[in-house]
Amino acid sequence: MMDWCEYFYTIKRVCPWSWASWQKGLIEIDSWQGHPKQLGNLDARVYTAPKRKYRILKKIAKRMNDKFPNEEWLWSHPDFGNNSTEVPVLIQQDRAKLEQARRNSPF
Repeated sequence: MMDWCEYFYTIKRVCPWSWASWQKGLIEIDSWQGHPKQLGNLDARVYTAPKRKYRILKKIAKRMNDKFPNEEWLWSHPDFGNNSTEVPVLIQQDRAKLEQARRNSPF
């Protein structure tokens, strides 16, 4: 089972806003059921998608980005190492909040 607190802490050098959001309870972890939920007040939702190959996650993320222009969908897969998640995931974020965080990022 993945330790999400540790994960967000370890990626804070490349994604500092995710650690801050995690600490504030603004990131929810859920399992992918084939359709997204509304983000509401969350900064992001991470959907675990065990047994999904990265090519499938990439296709789903593209489809969600096309369908929901106010959101940004990303994916992560353990096959890619480095800052990747230990389990396959889809990541749903509010596009405007994410772009603001990127503008304010020192990276």
